[in-house]
Amino acid sequence: MVSSQRHSYHLVDPSPWPISGSLGALATTVGGVMYMHPFTGGSTLLSLGSIFIPYTMFVRWRDVIRESMLEGHHTKFVQLGPRYGFIPSIVSEVMFFFTFFRASFHSPLAPTVEIGGIWPPKGIGVSNPWEIPFLNTPILPPSGAAVTWAHHAILAGKEQQAFYASVATVSLALVSTGFQGMEYYQAPPTVPDGIHGSTFPSATGFHGFHVIIGTISPIIRGIRQYLGHLTKKHHVGFEAAAWYRHSVDVVRSFPFVPIYWWGGL
Repeated sequence: MVSSQRHSYHLVDPSPWPISGSLGALATTVGGVMYMHPFTGGSTLLSLGSIFIPYTMFVRWRDVIRESMLEGHHTKFVQLGPRYGFIPSIVSEVMFFFTFFRASFHSPLAPTVEIGGIWPPKGIGVSNPWEIPFLNTPILPPSGAAVTWAHHAILAGKEQQAFYASVATVSLALVSTGFQGMEYYQAPPTVPDGIHGSTFPSATGFHGFHVIIGTISPIIRGIRQYLGHLTKKHHVGFEAAAWYRHSVDVVRSFPFVPIYWWGGL
């Protein structure tokens, strides 16, 4: 089939996974709402959806790997699609965090009388910016450097170096996540704390969540590297994970001044 193909495109075979993923997302959403309002069967539906979505992700990516490695459908032209498609995803992530940073700037610039006319609001316990937040900020950039190291190692055909670089990336990311957990344990923010309790966990918490996602991705890529899935010509998945990791690292450099330093004075 591949040898008789006269074009560079990949005509995807019919697959049940898009509809199964949609049904899993629907079950998770409806089950979550039912569970929070407690309706009978809500927890069961939520559990089924939570199991169905990871399963669909696994089998769909399994098929993509097979199409790329064994069937040879991912030509250079086909690989441009995921690359170009991932760029708007990164841009949307930047815009997502921009909204939280804008909200974090709003109240400090003009504190209202309802919060005492000062920032942070009166009676709010905040973290010392020069302790865990300052220590955590320079950890993520080296993890981005390790991702770049792994990428260049793949391009050079040095599989062992690429694997070691992936291990370094994951290790630094786990340390960063641990520090953020310590930070939340020492000064747990809550929504009843008002505007500070809303903006602080939204900006820092969502970033921590993205760090976790950016940690899982290198783990998967490291496993695939160990299994020999990534080659000089076929490593689009690794590039996507690397771009995502770099975006998370860059975003981390912004919250320190407006959220930690300004909000911790």
